Amino acid sequence: MILEAVILHVKSGLESDFEATFKKASKIISSMDGYLSHELHKCIEVKGKYLLLVRWET
Repeated sequence: MILEAVILHVKSGLESDFEATFKKASKIISSMDGYLSHELHKCIEVKGKYLLLVRWET
C-alpha cells in the first residue's frame, strides 16, 4: 500500500467553501484506479490547515 500525505493551506475565510468542494472532489478521487481510501483532517492548531491522507494499492 502507498500512503500519500498532502498538507493543504486554505485562505482564511474560505474553509467552508473548501470543505464543501472537497466533498465533490472526493467522488473523483475515489473513482481512480488503485484507490483504497482517503481521509481529510482539519488542523485544530492552525486555522486553514488540512491534512489529506490517500491510500493507494501498490
